[in-house]
Amino acid sequence: MTQDFSPDQKRYLEGFVSGVQAIRGSRGAPGFGGGVPFGGPGALPPAEAEPTGPDAIHLRAMAAQEKAGKKLVPQEKAKREEHPFDAYARLKDLAEKGQFAKQLDDFRIRFHGLFYVGPTQDAYMCRLRIHNGILKAWQFRGVADLSEQYAGGFTHVTTRANLQAREISAANGIPYIEGLVDIGLTAKGSGADNIRNVTGTPTAGIDPQELVDTRPYAKEWHHHILNDRALYGLPRKFNVAFDGAGRIAALEDTNDIGFQAVEVKDGFGVAPGVWWRLALGGITGHKDFARDTGVIVPLDKAIKVADAIVRVFIASGDRSDRNKARLKYVLDAWGFEKFLAEVEKTLGWTFTRVAPEAVAPRPESDRLAHIGVHPQKQPGLNWVGVVLPLGKMTCAQMRSLADLSERYGDGDVRLTVWQNLLISGVKDADVAAFEQAVIDIGLATSASNVRAGLVACTGNRGCKFAASDTKGFADLIANHVDGICLAVDTPVNIHVTGCHNSCAQHYIGDIGLIGAKVPINDEDTVEGFHLHVGGGFGSDATIGRELVRDVKGEDCPAVVEKMLRGYLAKREGAETFAAFTRRHEIDALKSLFELEGA
Repeated sequence: MTQDFSPDQKRYLEGFVSGVQAIRGSRGAPGFGGGVPFGGPGALPPAEAEPTGPDAIHLRAMAAQEKAGKKLVPQEKAKREEHPFDAYARLKDLAEKGQFAKQLDDFRIRFHGLFYVGPTQDAYMCRLRIHNGILKAWQFRGVADLSEQYAGGFTHVTTRANLQAREISAANGIPYIEGLVDIGLTAKGSGADNIRNVTGTPTAGIDPQELVDTRPYAKEWHHHILNDRALYGLPRKFNVAFDGAGRIAALEDTNDIGFQAVEVKDGFGVAPGVWWRLALGGITGHKDFARDTGVIVPLDKAIKVADAIVRVFIASGDRSDRNKARLKYVLDAWGFEKFLAEVEKTLGWTFTRVAPEAVAPRPESDRLAHIGVHPQKQPGLNWVGVVLPLGKMTCAQMRSLADLSERYGDGDVRLTVWQNLLISGVKDADVAAFEQAVIDIGLATSASNVRAGLVACTGNRGCKFAASDTKGFADLIANHVDGICLAVDTPVNIHVTGCHNSCAQHYIGDIGLIGAKVPINDEDTVEGFHLHVGGGFGSDATIGRELVRDVKGEDCPAVVEKMLRGYLAKREGAETFAAFTRRHEIDALKSLFELEGA
């Protein structure tokens, strides 16, 4: 500064230059340094601004991966350039113009619960969020009204105890998701790189054998997610489930985090009673169940633990390879102990660990308890499982079910991961009238063991990734087996999925089918499947083995019939289908099932 400036002017100019330097540094631009002119030789490197706000944890993780020489995938760059929540007004403008969100905007609009499903359908699909899968009859009726007005006039129950609607036009997507909010529901975060629908035991609070009523925990986690922007935009999708040890499995061991209600015995150095056992890393499409960590969590600390786990995953998950971006791959790379130590740092306290023998055996689930009439813990009341044709209901049926829940039940509609629903609180004296009313609307409360255990994803009728019509061929299989009156007297789960994303979890089925294009000559293919056997879940958790490949879809009913006949003829006592297949090598099973050469 020269003597031409007064002291006040000098201070002003010094402050101005410092401010410019700070601003340029925060934007990553060259600044002034050491008296060297802007950008000149010898200038100090630009200061890097530390990200702030709820997105900071994600921005830091992205920057760290780039510094490590990794290239961010387009989805990560899209999240950094424009957070999907900040894009809402622009996405709404597209809707008003009758235009679908496509390419990276399709990715962004999934944060709001809408999925453009072209080229299979020139339409949106909307997936909701329903914590613990339970909603009120009036909300269920409201979803029916929205789906009739703005969607295709039907909904599906999903394998995350959720609802999804299809055939939504470009103009109707925003009105649909805003209509959900009007009835106390939401679709926010139900797609893309977010924590998906929070599942729990569907009979929570009414189950005679449960250790924990999962409803308050699923609800607390649901609202915790909704109200913290930092918990959106993860490296990849994330699943959390609470299983209260009730009669209907929540399949918590297929989730990234599984909270399993257990009873800890006295004499092991910790307070006896009911705790959560923490299981991590489930992703059965990648052939891995959530594994017991040896950690037990006080019931009231579950949400804090889940939050810390997610934050460690946000900071450490791979943002350069979408195929390796799930929690499983962090656990594979780090090992469980390193990961848990990092979670403890985030929490600020140490986990409680117990030996396996400190935990009492969990009550077993009943693979048929989601169908038919079952006594509740409340005397004189029952839950009734309603059979849905592969999860599908018309809006008229939904309204009728809502009416029946209010007339005969307690006003709750409970969705299950088995793609059906329960009506709870039905009095003993009303069971017969309720079951007849269900029949009158074209549904049922009973099914064969094969139909009861049948699960199928959307398939290529509505998903561009699917290689086959999963729901169509699954229905053919069940109709065929039921039509020949094959008496399968043990539960058999058949899971039919369209692609390696495995939304229908084909690896955990007694029989699992995954869609494939089956060659019929040198140039042409037809829809078909590869078949797996011997999967299981819970205490019977096993990844199924491939039995045969390239079975044409039209041949699957006959092949499944052969498998079931071979099992019934050669099993030992009351041996289950899964146990039967596990004690035989694949070649032996092909012989027993008369599938040689397949």
